Amino acid sequence: MTKEWLGGTTIFAEMSALAVRTGAINLGQGFPDTDGPEEVREAAVRALREGKGNQYPPGPGVPELRTAIAEHQLKRYGLVHDPDTEVLVTAGATEAIAAALLALVESGDEVIALEPYYDSYAACIGMAGGTRVPVTLRPRNGAYHLDLDELRDAVTDRTRLILLNTPHNPTGTVLTREELAAVAELAVERDLLVVTDEVYEHLVFEGEHIPLASFPGMRERTLTISSAGKTFSFTGWKVGWVTGTPELVTAVRSAKQFLTYVASGPFQYAIAEALRLPESYLEGLRADLRAKRDLLSAGLAAAGFEVYRPAGTYFVTTDIRPLGESDGFAFCRALPERCGVVAVPNAVFYDHQKQGAPFVRFAFCKRTGVLEEAVSRLRGL
Repeated sequence: MTKEWLGGTTIFAEMSALAVRTGAINLGQGFPDTDGPEEVREAAVRALREGKGNQYPPGPGVPELRTAIAEHQLKRYGLVHDPDTEVLVTAGATEAIAAALLALVESGDEVIALEPYYDSYAACIGMAGGTRVPVTLRPRNGAYHLDLDELRDAVTDRTRLILLNTPHNPTGTVLTREELAAVAELAVERDLLVVTDEVYEHLVFEGEHIPLASFPGMRERTLTISSAGKTFSFTGWKVGWVTGTPELVTAVRSAKQFLTYVASGPFQYAIAEALRLPESYLEGLRADLRAKRDLLSAGLAAAGFEVYRPAGTYFVTTDIRPLGESDGFAFCRALPERCGVVAVPNAVFYDHQKQGAPFVRFAFCKRTGVLEEAVSRLRGL
């Protein structure tokens, strides 16, 4: 994997700067171009005015949010958590992942992750002194798939934990109940910990999201991570959380207190209210994003890309080889000048960069009119 995190900027910063410089439509970085529900924004304003969270909030997170997170896990997945000992609020899921790996991984431990993977995984495993062991999701029949035999073969006597992301960024894969059951069986058999990144849990268009912690034998060995940014379209608020056993959550908190200590005080109160929004909000969000997925996927296919339509998240991965291209970095750096659109090369998400070289990721969490204009520009390819 490219060491973009060792000095210098990330590929996301580079591509976003390129979008600004060229006036291109930025479909590279995954953030919405509209805010989330007005009532949630007003809840943050109300918290500010009432003096809630303007000073340091409690280290584990404000009680209102921890209770709402526990209620969410119980209502949706039947997972019972004590909000006082089994829930920890973090500065987004990124901090949660960092704190979890710093807490649980020691020098020389191996960490298995599904490749391609979010670039902070590599940085966090490295900072913890661990060794990355990628298990590659491979494209087949219009989607990406996990090879369970390859996963099993990747486990050694040095394996400490599996870092699992589903729904999966960047491929949009949603692991099935059968696949998750196999991962759970392997973790129990080899006595492995699992850290799950479930930030796209509510952005599933085909299939269903099932937390790994709900499988037999996994409650005591799984740390579940999620956040508010993707679900409620307030990515700048940086409110994430970790749930797990008291022992695992305490370990994460021990590391987290030396990272940000606390963050996002007033926003924690607002997200507590957001988690109690009616189901109709989530249904509307999914319907909107499904339509945008289909719009962009069809436009990309018409422009000549091979498209892997995602089952979840708000990213679509494409293969540029039908366009006569094979270098995703060069393609993405030239694309803004060629047709006024910015994308991200998937190779940055791979240890084995050649595996990801011809693949490019586009984000569809934008206004419909923006996506229509992007599709129109892409026809120029």
